[in-house]
Amino acid sequence: MSNDDQYGGGHGEVGGTGQTRTRLPDSPADPYGPTRRTPRTARSLVTVVGVVVLLIAAIAFANQSPDTPEDKPADNNPAASSTAATGTTPVTGKTSGIPRGFAHDEQGAQSAAANYAVALGSDAMFRKNTRHALVDGIYAPDVAARMKGPQDEAYSTEFLAKVGLDANGNPPQGSTFVTRAVPIGTRVESYSATTTKVSVWYTGLVGMSGAKSTDPVRTMWGTWTFELRWVGEDWKVVDDTQQDGPAPVPGDVPVSTSDDMSKAIKEFGGFTYAR
Repeated sequence: MSNDDQYGGGHGEVGGTGQTRTRLPDSPADPYGPTRRTPRTARSLVTVVGVVVLLIAAIAFANQSPDTPEDKPADNNPAASSTAATGTTPVTGKTSGIPRGFAHDEQGAQSAAANYAVALGSDAMFRKNTRHALVDGIYAPDVAARMKGPQDEAYSTEFLAKVGLDANGNPPQGSTFVTRAVPIGTRVESYSATTTKVSVWYTGLVGMSGAKSTDPVRTMWGTWTFELRWVGEDWKVVDDTQQDGPAPVPGDVPVSTSDDMSKAIKEFGGFTYAR
């Protein structure tokens, strides 16, 4: 059989009919093509196998995961390992139900901003006593002192009534008021040892779950930007702003019933520490 076409359809020495060709000394041009080639030696096979082995080894080496997280790029964009555990011990203390004692570095500032978003996005902000406790624990002392009055005016009886709450921030009997902020990621806008600016991309739940609710629980997406100052031994907020988005395309998950939503809110507790 020829090396060029094992099925006899090309320039081989065996025709498609299976007949044997005999070469004559003075025959004209050979209609079957050139004569048999010298068979390849085993050396070619060894070379091919060697190349394949080297390629496999190179691919395996390239796909090995590094032992340490990638360095953060200079432009402050998250590295590929930004969601990996950093190994830094989480804070252990709490003030007014929120973590305190964040690390005096970029990660500590990001952790503080993410947790402050969770606290400020909770239903505790709709009750005066718990709201004041959160403000004192999150904002710098001078900022907290001047914020309480305007916030009390903003969370007025009229405003609370619009979201279905009574004057004390409580929902009607048989209903569950839902408001949660869930951080998706953080980004350091600027950083120094004394001041830093961190943006928190988050999703949230807000609304009233109940049989008679006219404000069903819905999702929201936003970016919460915090300006932080190192005060004493912790990061404290001196200013914050919010904007909508970025928001993904809604999924095709069927909407749950009011009872299912109320049950989930009561059974699944929110997180108090992020990152």
